[in-house]
Amino acid sequence: MSGTPLSSMLLMLVASIIGSFGAVLLKLGAGELNKGFWHILNIKLAAGVVVYLVSWYFFVLGIRHGELSVLYPMVSLGYIWTLLWARLFFREAFTRQKFLGLALILLGVFFVGLGSK
Repeated sequence: MSGTPLSSMLLMLVASIIGSFGAVLLKLGAGELNKGFWHILNIKLAAGVVVYLVSWYFFVLGIRHGELSVLYPMVSLGYIWTLLWARLFFREAFTRQKFLGLALILLGVFFVGLGSK
């Protein structure tokens, strides 16, 4: 394998963004579960699963032509998007610990990316 193409990295970025929306939909759908077990069959949960499947489609397209050791850590970028969506949709607080964790994720992805030929 001769390096990781930018197109593969972009596909992984798209997969992480789409997947983070899946998490939002799953949380919204999970709120319906306090009404009883059969509320597991709700549109928000179903949409969350579908969005995750779409994200995995982009994930599979992304890993086809690059180095797995470089591309797979990019999945962790979804945590960054999820933090933003959690703030936007659920009014969850930003904390120093969350920012430190995000900084470490970005730093890790950056250094792993340097390992690409």
